[in-house]
This record gives sequence, C-alpha cells and structure tokens, in this order.
Amino acid sequence: MANVQSLERALTLLNKLSEYPEGIQISRLAEQVGLTKSTVHRLLATLTNMNYTIKDEETDKYKIGLQVLFLSRNLINNINVVTIAKPFLEKLCQEVNETIHLCIEDRGEVIYIDKIESNQTIRMYSRIGSRAPIYCTAVGKVLLSGMDKDKKNETISKMKFIPKTPTTITSKEEFLEEIEKVDSQGYALDNSENEASLMCIAFPIFDHNGKIIASFSVSGPNNRVTPELIETSLIGKMKQCSIEISRNLGYSG
Repeated sequence: MANVQSLERALTLLNKLSEYPEGIQISRLAEQVGLTKSTVHRLLATLTNMNYTIKDEETDKYKIGLQVLFLSRNLINNINVVTIAKPFLEKLCQEVNETIHLCIEDRGEVIYIDKIESNQTIRMYSRIGSRAPIYCTAVGKVLLSGMDKDKKNETISKMKFIPKTPTTITSKEEFLEEIEKVDSQGYALDNSENEASLMCIAFPIFDHNGKIIASFSVSGPNNRVTPELIETSLIGKMKQCSIEISRNLGYSG
C-alpha cells in the first residue's frame, strides 16, 4: 500500500527536526528534506497549530513541540527492560564512573533507550532515542549475536561497512569472525571503531526465553577504559549486572 504523501512528508519533517534540538530555519529545513520552501511552510503551519512543532519568533527557527512529548509519555516506561535495568545500571555507573548505555535493535540499527551519565569531565556525547550502526558498536555486536540465523544473515547482508575510524571493521568476513568471538566470550568490545579514542564493552540482557532483548555498555576514553581495566574489573562487574537484570526479567539460565 502506498504511503499518504502529505503524512509522509510531515513525519519526515518531524524526524529531521528531532536532529536539531536548538531549532532550524525553514529554508535550511527545506533543503535538508528535499522539499520546496512553500511545501514545508504549509506542513509546518499545520504541525504548529497542533503543537507538534513550535516557532521561535526571535530566530525564525522551528523545533519539536510538546505534543510529541505527550505522545511518547508512556513509551519508554512501558519497555520493561528500561524500568527493571535502571537501578542495576545506576549502581554499575557509581562503581565504574563511566557512561552506561542501554540499547535495543531496531530495523538493523542500534537505538539508545536509556543512558546513565558519569560525573567525569570528559564524557561520551549521545542522546536517548539516537541510533548507531551495529557493525562498529559493542552493543550492536551483542544484539546481532542474539539474533536467529535468518535475521542475522538478513541484517548482515544489508550492512554497509563504512570506515568511521582507522580501526572500524570493514569486511563481512572480519565481522563474522568478530561475532563468533562475541558468541564464545559472552561480551563485545568496540575498540575505537565508532568514535576515535573511545573504548566500549557491552554485555547482553536476556528475557525469560533466554533471548537477547537488549544490551548495555560501559564507554569511556581509551586512556581510562583500558584493556587492563576491562580484564580486571569491568568484565566481572558487567557480567554480574547482566545476570541480575536478566533474572529480574525471568531468565533462569
């Protein structure tokens, strides 16, 4: 069934506006989405009337309105894994004092559904709701390792191994070897593969059926999150955290 064009365009505008929390002017927005300024103006007029977007009269910039927040008010809280995992992840963050992310897979990408920030002066920039590739993130590797064979093959077949840093995995063969390693050791690493000088380690979260439904990571500059720290401290702490969260979701393994 074909999409309704006006609805598709309006939703495209909202998606694009979500990337500009400080707002964006209509002419630039039109360029970003490939529509005429008059079309964007007409769509924004309706969205603004319904409070899905707002206009800053001083800067002439548009941004997401509070109606979007109203729509999503119960969404995150209704995801059991967020509510159940949060106290355990907060405790882990206090122990390791590095940024913690909780992620799920959606349409072949990683989506961040929760974040526990450390009090370090140098932190990882990320936002709840933002997305990242699977192939170059530790959480992505864990989530992929938990897929059934058909979904895993389909997801990998659609991947474009774009080098984001000098250490990014750029071939299917190398990536498959990496996933085998994740399967055998039970966790994944991102050795500055997504962001330069950033090290991440991720563990899975299992549901009552033993299926990986989420992944959480500890991330920090590689001068703090070192191989030694990972081996002597993080693996043990994160494995225990993984077990505790999973058991609270009904996992008995």
